[in-house]
Amino acid sequence: MTTTVTSADGTPIAFDTYGAGSPVLLVGGAVNDRTTVAALAVVLAEAGFQGVAVDRRGRGESGDAPVYSVERELDDLSAVIDAVGGSAAMFGHSSGAILALEAAARGLPITKLAVYEPPFIVDAQRPRPGADLADRISALIAAGDRDGAVELFLTEGVSVPPEGVAAMKGQPVWDWFAGYAHTLPYDITVTGPGAQLPVDRLAAIAVPVLVMSGGAGEAWMGAAARAVAETVPHARYESITGQDHGVLNAPESLRPVLTDFLR
Repeated sequence: MTTTVTSADGTPIAFDTYGAGSPVLLVGGAVNDRTTVAALAVVLAEAGFQGVAVDRRGRGESGDAPVYSVERELDDLSAVIDAVGGSAAMFGHSSGAILALEAAARGLPITKLAVYEPPFIVDAQRPRPGADLADRISALIAAGDRDGAVELFLTEGVSVPPEGVAAMKGQPVWDWFAGYAHTLPYDITVTGPGAQLPVDRLAAIAVPVLVMSGGAGEAWMGAAARAVAETVPHARYESITGQDHGVLNAPESLRPVLTDFLR
């Protein structure tokens, strides 16, 4: 069932609910919408929770605003939490994990928080993106070069090798990426300049936190997940065997550790 709520700035935010137990908001990362977290929402519903798959602003059936800010996205999540009962657990993936961490740090009524591979850079395993990356991507989008915007995000923002990007261009998923190119600056803004670990904000989180990464994933993402778990009070780290950053395509792999934590 799709529901639409109105955020504080008047933007409509859409979400789907699965199941009828305690609510768990599912927040996707870059070029993701509520359909990409829907399979995990079903897994949670089967385990006795209410999975709440959210369209972040600018995606799916949600609206947008001329000016973006992280605070507005936090208002969006607050509006959805209000609609599903006033408090909720939350799961965030990738830059959606960073947004979820920000929500907890700023005191949204989150009961428990699970995050998967928040893409901070905590060591020298990969270069940091330029501080002006969001501006350069915005300029490409304004010029109508959505493919160039996606390519720049993938190579500099996510450190995908050029040959990997070339392979993606030949797949149907590329059109999906290009369709959401206008939201890429949002995810870069959420992640922060240089993808630095925001130690002070993470240390302010007061709810239980589960931080996960894939055992078959990128080493720099695993290092980031462990650093988050070491920084957040009341946090623990788990590695998901055999998985990488595409864990949303294998939601059953998250069922044991995630449902155990949420209970």
